[in-house]
Amino acid sequence: MTQQLLPWLFLAFMATLPLWMTDLYVLHVLVSTGIFIIGAMSLNLLLGYTGQLSLGHIAFFGIGAYTSALLSLGFDLDLGGAEPFVVGPQPVWIAFTGGVLMAAAFGGLIGKLAFRVRGAYFVIVTISFAQVMRMVALNWVDLTEGPMALTGIPPLSVWLPGEGVIGLYDKLSNYLLVLGVAVVCYVVIRHLVDSRVGRAMVALRENEPLARSVGIDVTRYLVIATVIAAGMAGAAGGLYAHYVRIVDPDVFLFIYTVTMVIMVITGGKGTLAGPIVGGLLFGALPEVLREVARPEVQWIVYGIAMIVIVFFLPQGIVPAAGRLWERLRPRRPAPGGTALRAGKETSA
Repeated sequence: MTQQLLPWLFLAFMATLPLWMTDLYVLHVLVSTGIFIIGAMSLNLLLGYTGQLSLGHIAFFGIGAYTSALLSLGFDLDLGGAEPFVVGPQPVWIAFTGGVLMAAAFGGLIGKLAFRVRGAYFVIVTISFAQVMRMVALNWVDLTEGPMALTGIPPLSVWLPGEGVIGLYDKLSNYLLVLGVAVVCYVVIRHLVDSRVGRAMVALRENEPLARSVGIDVTRYLVIATVIAAGMAGAAGGLYAHYVRIVDPDVFLFIYTVTMVIMVITGGKGTLAGPIVGGLLFGALPEVLREVARPEVQWIVYGIAMIVIVFFLPQGIVPAAGRLWERLRPRRPAPGGTALRAGKETSA
């Protein structure tokens, strides 16, 4: 019962946090961390539940960011014909949805191509894909503005009775928005993992040849996982674009994928709470260290913390906490156990 209540208690804590945490900088850190936690949750669907390490996952994040930004700003595309292809500025939520769908579409395409290989070859394909997308964003200046970046991206908005459409400019509203999207992604992943599709994914992770032998379509389920994970990463990218309101090719940097992998591994891959715990820890740690240490010391402490967690808790923080809880929890005697022992003592 306690374990079932923990997600609800944590959600209540995070939802009420702005009531007593009024520091805008802290809210900004939480918004940025929450966006990357959504990305880590999507990566965990691949790494944790199918066993496939994608080191190009940031590509879907960047595709979502650029697509949502371009649709909300409007763009024209010269395809070599007489008339350029012109798309006017779209409502922000349509642009955001377009970013999610575009990322999911690329996820399906890359999934069908990349899952024909395994191991190191799959890692190379995903890294190459992210690098190609970064080069496209950097060099297709007519569309992406290249290194000059897309600026003036409108914020996401909500409609309120009596107020009309209100742009989410402040940090509090963006914090609640990111929290809401994270909850939706968590619920989707939880239902997926508990479904027949999720069980097939876990079977592939544990023993792929055996899964094939019992009739599981490996490519189909891996592509499903990639599409959903890419769509969620695209949602995180869209949130980033409309929150920061500027997008440049650096959004495809490899370090961001590494950050997501760290969040998943340290928190506990293959667990629902792992990316959240790892994300909060390694999202907040740099900000805490910034107040007390120089930049070079910050990275040293960051690396040491990661090494210590991986060395002493190789399965991650959440599985270790679960095992500790099981050892500390008082054991209930089996029904009839006391009466049975009393009968044995009487007969003796």
